[in-house]
Amino acid sequence: VDKSPRWSEKGGPVALGGQDMVSILQLVQNLMHGDDDVEPQSTRIQNIGEQGHMALLGHSLGAYISTLDKERLRKLTTRILSDTTLWLCRIFRYENGCAYFHEEEREGLAKICRLAIHSRYEDFVVDGFNLLYNKKPVIYLSAAARPGLGQYLCNQLGLPFPCLCRVPCNTMFGSQHQMDVAFLEKLIKDDIERGRLPLLLVANAGTAAVGHTDKIGRLKELCEQYGIWLHVEGVNLATLALGYVSSSVLAATKCDSMTLTPGPWLGLPAVPAVTLYKHDDPALTLVAGLTSNKPADKLRALPLWLSLQYLGLDGIVEKIKHACQLSQRLQESLKKVNHIKILVEDELSSPVVVFRFCQELPNSDPVLKAVPVPSMAPSTFGRERHSCDALNRWLGEQLKQLVPASGLTVMDLEVEGMCVRFSPLMTAAVLGTQGEDVDQLVACIQSKLPVLTCTLQLREEFKQEVEGTAGLLYVDDPNWPGIGVVRYEHANDDKSSLKSDPEGEKIHSTLLKKLNELESDLTFKMGPEYKSMKSCIYVGMVSDNIDVSELVETIAVTAREIEENSRLLENMTEVVRKGIQEAQVQLQKANEERLLEEGVLRQIPVVGSVLNWFSPVQASQKGRTFNLTAGSLESTEHTYVYKVQGTGVTPPPTPSGIHTKQRLPGSQGPEI
Repeated sequence: VDKSPRWSEKGGPVALGGQDMVSILQLVQNLMHGDDDVEPQSTRIQNIGEQGHMALLGHSLGAYISTLDKERLRKLTTRILSDTTLWLCRIFRYENGCAYFHEEEREGLAKICRLAIHSRYEDFVVDGFNLLYNKKPVIYLSAAARPGLGQYLCNQLGLPFPCLCRVPCNTMFGSQHQMDVAFLEKLIKDDIERGRLPLLLVANAGTAAVGHTDKIGRLKELCEQYGIWLHVEGVNLATLALGYVSSSVLAATKCDSMTLTPGPWLGLPAVPAVTLYKHDDPALTLVAGLTSNKPADKLRALPLWLSLQYLGLDGIVEKIKHACQLSQRLQESLKKVNHIKILVEDELSSPVVVFRFCQELPNSDPVLKAVPVPSMAPSTFGRERHSCDALNRWLGEQLKQLVPASGLTVMDLEVEGMCVRFSPLMTAAVLGTQGEDVDQLVACIQSKLPVLTCTLQLREEFKQEVEGTAGLLYVDDPNWPGIGVVRYEHANDDKSSLKSDPEGEKIHSTLLKKLNELESDLTFKMGPEYKSMKSCIYVGMVSDNIDVSELVETIAVTAREIEENSRLLENMTEVVRKGIQEAQVQLQKANEERLLEEGVLRQIPVVGSVLNWFSPVQASQKGRTFNLTAGSLESTEHTYVYKVQGTGVTPPPTPSGIHTKQRLPGSQGPEI
């Protein structure tokens, strides 16, 4: 019998006799928390309240419940599933609906697509994909849908990508993040004429990026006209639990299915997402995977069943209402702040606030901020867009650090550019965001505005000063939020090369050290150029008006001094190196001359000692000293002469002064 220890996946041996529960729990704790000295525990594990513990308890209870006998288990799981479904349908105004609980948020939509396929293709169970080949299904997704959703559906359903149809958003009228209904109808007609089957439409009640809601009422009419299944998802569906709901979101209650994510809305960890749907054929829902006879599948609803009972209707409504009030509070406050543009200003019901810093264009209406005008050159507008994007990225990162309870995210939108998003419905319940956090966020934004405006105003002046200064090169880096990037061009700089320059890197490294020693609020960094590997100096943000010309002149003068000192040191090094080589040659030559003078016999160990005893050689000690000022070698013979005469000759006077250890310019160096 093989009694060698078995090895676990991580390489540790599994004890043959097993371990006690305390040791195992200690191991789990160590794996969860790791080294507490490296990172605080609070930054790794979210703050879980009582409702969170109730949700986590549901997973343990589910494991215990699964050990019941089959009949009792069937009754209990059926009760849990029916109760949770009924409560969710009543809370979110979805009458006579069924529920499917799933861990992956997109899984419910994939099951709905299967149900739609089985409903529209009656012989799909028998003929399978032959039906789909003859009449391809089409799934319509908004251009504002979350990234990767279409690819996920095709992978799950085994459909080719041409079965997806991307519906563009409005370009002329309405929100630029809402689906273009007129264009959608045109696409549907074109697909029908080409022999395709319009199958399913995914609408948004709160887009993933900015929280805009599609015109769901109009989309529902269009789907009923062409027999298309309408599925709705989005964060704004949470507002269906409130007393007042906007008409656009309320129309989602008439759709064929919707996906809810109560976990982040209510601050419940490890709670499944829920897809509510309406369908009359239980056989098709069973085939599509929306229903199951397995008790384990029904027990997925247990954590949510416990949490809903713990919170109650008032608790659920209060959490969602609190999140919406936070967004409204921020939106109202930002309207009073100059240079801040709100992107969802027209959607008062949206619990998502997206904003960005914008500069006012010269000679334009102050209301129109950072809006491109036709007369503006594309290159100019592109440069302004990149500048604002870099500043907004910096602003977002600063706000995230200063107010971590806000749960801000920085995102890049196709039209607007870099923006900051505040979505309390997805973060407030977990982070515990309060009204005071919103007020602090607004105060931080106002404190950063002078830095942003001043930096943006001085960028063009900095560029002109650098371009007008000899030896400096302005580097256009769209990702740097500071006033600019500059590179010093030394004498041996190869301007055509994009490779790293060791000499330039050494100069810029010393330049950075000297610039950081200046008494200034500016920050300087060194890094590679945006389009090459050459080193540059990155000048940071400014909080007040500074003399840009003086700054640029300081950079240029300091860089020249560093280069000149480097040249002087290199020249001195070269002179010393050549002097050493010449001294070695002269010493070797003197040694050969000494051999000729003394003779060969004196070099023999024993014979030479006898000869030197009878007839000593009066040879002077000859060495070489190097004069740094003259750059020449001199003999040390006169130095030894002074030393051996002792009392007969007075040595040269010692230079007077306090610092007697400093060597005067042109003085002789040490003997080589």
